[in-house]
Amino acid sequence: MLIVFVLAVAINKFAFGDYHLALSGRISLSAMLVFSAIGHFVFTKGMSLMLPNFVPFKSALVYVTGFIEILFAIAIFFPNYRMLTAWLIIAFLIVVLPTNIYAAIKQLDYQKATFNGNGIKYLWFRIPLQIFFIVWTYFSTIYY
Repeated sequence: MLIVFVLAVAINKFAFGDYHLALSGRISLSAMLVFSAIGHFVFTKGMSLMLPNFVPFKSALVYVTGFIEILFAIAIFFPNYRMLTAWLIIAFLIVVLPTNIYAAIKQLDYQKATFNGNGIKYLWFRIPLQIFFIVWTYFSTIYY
């Protein structure tokens, strides 16, 4: 995400003579959302295991959330939808955090669909990362 941001800033400066930090932030946020969405389609089985047993239609839910992330990645570039989309992204990031916590407790490795993952220590990375994504979304789409 940060690499995409730096590249977007450089391209904006070169092409338009200005850094366009908010736009660069949205470009990198969009890239992160698309990258995450791809994971939903590539690692469906593992991501399905991130959901507790009482959740029905797990694979379908993983696909739907991947599709939603792609819609978010596009919608943040439309001024009429930007504010609503930003708040929906923030809400989405908050709502999916418990799945990451659940997966860490279960020691899930979602890429391999096994229970041999990093466990609780993963949360030392994931929770701050989730907060970073929320703050990034706010400042690149709402605050600017």
